[in-house]
Amino acid sequence: MIKNLLLTAVRNFRKDKWYSLLNVLGLTIGITFSLFLIFYVADELSYDSHQQHADRLYRINTYIHEKDKNTNWALSQLPLGPQVKKDYPEVEEMVRFTSRERTLFKSGENSFYETKVYYADSTIFNVFTHKFLEGNARSALQAPFDVVLTKSVAEKYFGKNTSAVGKTLKSVYDNYRVTGVIEDLPRNAHIRYDMLISLSTALGNFQNGPYAWGNFDNYTYVLLKPGASPQAFNKKLGEVYTKFVEPIFKQFNISMRYDVQKITDIHLHSQLEREPEEVGSMSYIWTFSAVAFFMLLIACINYMNLTTARSARRAKEIGMRKVAGSNRQQLVLQFLGESLFTALVSVVLSMVLMMVLLKVFNSLSGKEFTLGTLLQPFNLLLLLFVALFTGLAGGSYPALYLSGFNPIGILKGSLSKASGNVALRRTLVVLQFTVSMSMLICTWVVYSQLSYLRKKDLGFNKAQVMTVTVNTGQDERGKIFSMNNDFRSLPGIKSVGAANGYPGSPNINLNLFTVETDNGSIDKAVECYAIDEHFFPTLGIKMVKGRNFSGLSDTLHSIVVNESMVKQFAWKEPLGKRIKFPGDTSSNYREVVGVFHDFNQKSLYNPIAPLLLFYGPNGNVTQLKMDAATIASSIPRVEAVWKKYFPQLPFEYKFLDDDFNSQYAADQKRGKIFAAFSILTIIITCLGLLGLTAFTTQQKQKEISIRRVMGASVPQVVTLITKNYLWLALISAAISFPVSWYFMSRWLQVFPYNEGLSAVPFVVSALVIVLTASATAMFYSTKAALTNPANNLRTE
Repeated sequence: MIKNLLLTAVRNFRKDKWYSLLNVLGLTIGITFSLFLIFYVADELSYDSHQQHADRLYRINTYIHEKDKNTNWALSQLPLGPQVKKDYPEVEEMVRFTSRERTLFKSGENSFYETKVYYADSTIFNVFTHKFLEGNARSALQAPFDVVLTKSVAEKYFGKNTSAVGKTLKSVYDNYRVTGVIEDLPRNAHIRYDMLISLSTALGNFQNGPYAWGNFDNYTYVLLKPGASPQAFNKKLGEVYTKFVEPIFKQFNISMRYDVQKITDIHLHSQLEREPEEVGSMSYIWTFSAVAFFMLLIACINYMNLTTARSARRAKEIGMRKVAGSNRQQLVLQFLGESLFTALVSVVLSMVLMMVLLKVFNSLSGKEFTLGTLLQPFNLLLLLFVALFTGLAGGSYPALYLSGFNPIGILKGSLSKASGNVALRRTLVVLQFTVSMSMLICTWVVYSQLSYLRKKDLGFNKAQVMTVTVNTGQDERGKIFSMNNDFRSLPGIKSVGAANGYPGSPNINLNLFTVETDNGSIDKAVECYAIDEHFFPTLGIKMVKGRNFSGLSDTLHSIVVNESMVKQFAWKEPLGKRIKFPGDTSSNYREVVGVFHDFNQKSLYNPIAPLLLFYGPNGNVTQLKMDAATIASSIPRVEAVWKKYFPQLPFEYKFLDDDFNSQYAADQKRGKIFAAFSILTIIITCLGLLGLTAFTTQQKQKEISIRRVMGASVPQVVTLITKNYLWLALISAAISFPVSWYFMSRWLQVFPYNEGLSAVPFVVSALVIVLTASATAMFYSTKAALTNPANNLRTE
């Protein structure tokens, strides 16, 4: 029986090649790109699942509350980990990570900047899962200046098939002994590192004593014992705050609490500042899951419409089979067999297409899927499930519909109109239109918002500004002073500024200050960094009151603040206001000498916060404002000056506009994915429309012929059929508009700065769907109207 079903399916597949091609094409596109989205979602959901102890591994986060401000950090204090390990028996082990600044390492002739470097406790290998290729996990990070490398980094410095353990890596001023090599971390880890240095190397650089509880500069993880309650442990952390932190913070009217977060929840559920890596979002998981489902559904709807559109050609075959003794169950099995065969062919073609497009999708999504990913057992089972789902879901309705034809009526030449089925098919097309229109609207809004972010006035001029950073771990201000003077003498360099921060730079200091107000002094945490007198002119930042820094005379006492700080502290006259470090009883103070125009220090995901700038000449970050016409020729000259003062450091540079806009990279990637799948959804919908229009024109062939004989023109006939699809598109718009408005207005609330929703995306998206539907309907209706009426009426 199965053999006969298969032979019949193959025979019908080959009999009508054009129909089969449309069916396979629609299903292949839907299956291929649905699977891509499913793989994307599965990868996002799999973060940190490779950890052996993921079910009882938690990070301790910090939530700081001031009177009018909350600061939520993934960071915590250095003493926290050892303290909870000592005080609470449910803590099996703890580990701390402290990030190290971008550093140049060297071995022989090989030298590279490394950015993913952390100091870590030796207990890391008891908490996190790593496969050691060389060395011993128990002793790898015991001594100061021990370092563990990932496999790729070890090969980069020492070559392949060469043992790295026992060899030395050099930074500018220190030597590190390689004590272990581990497998590269998977990409689906919320914290990723290429090098781990023993924390004992850096402990001397951190503040000790009670005030160490006031510094938040490391990530703390705890491994709870089996059966321990994270909720109960979380409550106990309040005792740590009361005993060690409250005595420091209470005097400044600041409160704080700790909260544990399961490691597998961090990537998709964290909304904290200072995350070690870019995090995802559950909203995108739900969105992409819905898109994948609807693409499969639309592909199935297309199969239904294309199959029923062909019903007239199969009618006599069905009638003959029924007369010959076939029952309805046998016919249902036959049509389901054809559907499953078509789905299977589509799945095979989808695998081939996925292999071809894998690099393109990786580039679009930022993932690293390989051919091995497609061939994993789970994914092969997923392919089988998709084939079954598509075959059964797409074939069930045609099978029941076609098998229900009345053989007597068929053999007499009259095909049932099945009005109820017409209503169902139109409902399915409305669903297709609604999904397509909604995706178009959402894509338009996302791209419009991202374009707004790129073009919005940030309060500074980021165009043609190159930044170079000196990182040696030593005081290089003398060399930087001379280097910047040489930069200023180069042709094509308009101005040169220096600072230890810049717009868009991560990890700006947040310090506690005693701030003078019109009603006394208050203690408040304010972001701050140091700049020189050339920083503002180089970035085009305007002073709105007072003056800019003028030189070394501003070193000890002068500060400048932004407009937001003036508003924050309700200063009627900001000039002359003083700030001090809390607890400082000396006469040392800083005085406001100028107010500068607000600029976006962080991305436009964040509102502008109060900012305080000190005078600090020759900071390690140099900004060079360049002449746009001579950038290409200026870069080699800048490099030559760099090599004169820092020959041991590779010359690397960034442009401020690229660096600042990189903060939107995640949303831009997701926006591109959404746009690509919106276009594909429209393509699949068009294939479905071909099916429905073909069915309608077949049903109305004789009516059209009679109208043509009675004098109706081709445009009149085309209008008669096309207007039905216009109504379907309008119904879809009535559904799509409020749904899209609701979800996109909520999405825009994430941005403190947004241009809101306008009618343009809704109107244009509706027009695209209407024009697409009209063009498709006009194609078939015109073809039907031009057919010789005699061919359709000769049997009447």
